[in-house]
Amino acid sequence: MTLSPTLRRGREADLPRVLALIQELAEYERAPEAVTNTLAMMRHDGFGPEPIFGFFVLENDADLVGLALFYTAYSTWKGRMLYLEDLVVTEAARRGGYGRQLFDAVVAEARRTGAQRLKWQVLNWNEPAIAFYQKLGATIEAEWLNGALGAEELSAYRFAGSKE
Repeated sequence: MTLSPTLRRGREADLPRVLALIQELAEYERAPEAVTNTLAMMRHDGFGPEPIFGFFVLENDADLVGLALFYTAYSTWKGRMLYLEDLVVTEAARRGGYGRQLFDAVVAEARRTGAQRLKWQVLNWNEPAIAFYQKLGATIEAEWLNGALGAEELSAYRFAGSKE
């Protein structure tokens, strides 16, 4: 293994390994069954006619050891923002400064695109990640709760005035 992985923008050919890194993260976060994303979905959403996400990777000896996946969002209060969906470093490569390299790349992307804010989530029990973000000067919010409708809930949702 090379001592210094290469940071670069992700490419379509990276997607099989990217999906494997996402699965590794889901296992670490104790929810491996929650990943329902597919390569076809990622190809369409990242490299189709209207890409909605981008990513950076750290490549070491033709393998990916890290991933930072992000997308542009909009805050009615702040304007354009970048949302960091996932920051993953393989277990074997952790504590080598790779998370910082990936985070730096996302901050640079936020600045480059004129984002007014960079946001992400971290599980409340993931103390190493919380400490990492706090060390970088981030605020970890406790006030906001996350809302979500999954695929089943979206399908079952009844619109106001619906007769169904």
